[in-house]
Amino acid sequence: MSVSATTKPIIKVNHIAPQVQLIGQQQTPVIVIDNFAEDIAQLIAIAVNDSTFRQDKGSYYPGCRTSLPKQYVIEVLNALYKLIYEVYRIPASLRLKPQQYVYSLIDKQPETLAPLQCLPHFDATTPHYFAILHYLNDGPHGNTGFFRHNLTDLERITAENIEDYFTKAQPFLDSKTQTPASYFVASDEHYSLYHQIEYRPNRLVIYPGNLLHSTIVNPQTDIDANPSSGRLTTNIFINFQ
Repeated sequence: MSVSATTKPIIKVNHIAPQVQLIGQQQTPVIVIDNFAEDIAQLIAIAVNDSTFRQDKGSYYPGCRTSLPKQYVIEVLNALYKLIYEVYRIPASLRLKPQQYVYSLIDKQPETLAPLQCLPHFDATTPHYFAILHYLNDGPHGNTGFFRHNLTDLERITAENIEDYFTKAQPFLDSKTQTPASYFVASDEHYSLYHQIEYRPNRLVIYPGNLLHSTIVNPQTDIDANPSSGRLTTNIFINFQ
C-alpha cells in the first residue's frame, strides 16, 4: 500500500496522536486525530481547481462530490490501517478494501430534501465497514452528530436488526412527507443526539459506517457548493473482507 518514492506527496502526515472516544450506550470507539497533516493547502487547492463536482446519484448525500486523488487515499490509508486494525480488533485474515473516496460539499437547501435526507442515516450494515472523514476548510461548519433511535434503542444498524429498525422508523419517515423538509440536527421524540464530533480544520475522524449519524447542518454556513468556502471534507469509505 506504499506510495512510490518518486511521487511527490499531497500531504505529509504528522505524528499521529489519536483520541479514541467511546460513544453511546454501546461504547463504540470513534477515532479523532487533530492536525492530521502538516499542510492541507494542496489538498484544498486540488478541490478548488476541480470542475467535476456533481450530485452524488449513488447515495442520499445532500450535496456534490468529486473523486479524491488516489495518491492522497494511499497516503491516508498507509498512515491509518494499523490503527484501525488495532482499535476495532479487525481479524488479521481480513484485508482492507477501499469502497469510495470523494471530496464532499453540502449544497441542498432544506426545502429540497427528500424524506430520507431528513433523518439520521447509516452507510452500511456490514461489521467492518468504516468512514474516514477529514475536515478541510476553515469554519465555522457543522459538527458530525451521532443518534440513537428511541423506539428501538438502536445506535448501530446491522444485518440482524435492520428489518426491525426500518419497520419501526417507517411511520416517522412517512410523516416527513407531510411536513416541511429540514435537516435533522437535534434530539426529538424519535431520535436522540447523544454525541458530536466538533468540526475543526485538519481534524480526521474514523467511525463504523453502521452508526446512525448526520451532519449538524447550519444553513447559513454549510450549504455552499464553493470548495473555497463550503463545508469541504474528504470521505474515504473502506471495508475489511
